[in-house]
Amino acid sequence: MEKKVKRIALLSGGGDCPGLNAVIRTITKTAISKYGWEVIGYVYGYRGLYNNNYIELTEEKVENIYKEGGTILFSSNKDNLFDYLVDDGKGGKIKKDVSDVGVQNLKDAGVDVLVVLGGDGTLTSARDFSRKGVQVIGVPKTMDNDLSSTDLTYGFISAMSVGTDFIDRLQTTAKSHHRVICCELMGRDAGWISLYAGLAGNAGVCLIPEIPFTIENIAKHVAKRDEQGMPYTVIAVAEGAKYADGTKVIGKIVEDSPDPVRYSGLAAKVADDLEKVIPNHEVRSVNPGHIIRGGDITPYDRILSIRFGVKACELIDEGLFGNVVTLHGETMDYTSLEEVIGDAKFGKQKRVDPNGELIRAAKAIGVCFGDE
Repeated sequence: MEKKVKRIALLSGGGDCPGLNAVIRTITKTAISKYGWEVIGYVYGYRGLYNNNYIELTEEKVENIYKEGGTILFSSNKDNLFDYLVDDGKGGKIKKDVSDVGVQNLKDAGVDVLVVLGGDGTLTSARDFSRKGVQVIGVPKTMDNDLSSTDLTYGFISAMSVGTDFIDRLQTTAKSHHRVICCELMGRDAGWISLYAGLAGNAGVCLIPEIPFTIENIAKHVAKRDEQGMPYTVIAVAEGAKYADGTKVIGKIVEDSPDPVRYSGLAAKVADDLEKVIPNHEVRSVNPGHIIRGGDITPYDRILSIRFGVKACELIDEGLFGNVVTLHGETMDYTSLEEVIGDAKFGKQKRVDPNGELIRAAKAIGVCFGDE
């Protein structure tokens, strides 16, 4: 007979994302009010699991976090318990597999199910804990919207909406001074945020990782807009976009991170390169950076977070462990952790289709992607 679930634990790992708190709220409220389970949350992701550092989650504690960005459980993107940095006993550090400590801490805390809110790296560890016998449910988290297993991820609409607001605001100042302004947006190696924000904000140019660009093609488009009586251009720049020769701009390398490359500075480089070939325009660049990750979340993401959280509880109740909640069309569904992480490891992240309907629509209304 299956063991009856009495207590579940939540943890959030990786970068913060709009909607995390809303999911934490939904799972906590559903677990307590519908199923009668106790709920705890490990703080700072897997580090909290290793240190047995957790808090009790109650309906009162989570009631008003539905619209807040970030995560009340805090997060870390560097703590992999299967390759964890510990003291070597000689005054130095060494990496070891300390996952058994996490498993024992779950047992000691009386946790029957671990619910993991995270992206590729965090869910990889979730899969590995599942292989060690831990009953795990994953809830995919990324504002980049680049997970192939789900049609949409919570946080993407909120991040894209903030990006759109930036581009909207840049339109008026660009028009007033007849400037070209490059706005760099997050998204890593997928162009969803910049594409959606660029189209929604009426950017004249969108530079995304999936379509290599040249400065010459951008300059031609700026000149075309000048001739059409629009002597200003706002350019939406995805941080991971690349020149036709393969050049990308890397801000820094974080050696102890599972994903060490940090993109930053592409908009500034594009602005500098562009100003050299269009002397009749002043070219500026802005980089909102982490601003698009923070603040309140959109009503759409609040609703989506409720759907993800409720589905996670349903999977627990049905004993469908080792799976990740996914959205397919209008249906909440699930996919195995093995499949989700397998896709991620072999480069099957969801990317913008360079020949897809959305790109064709953008080009039809005159948006340039720097490829022609």
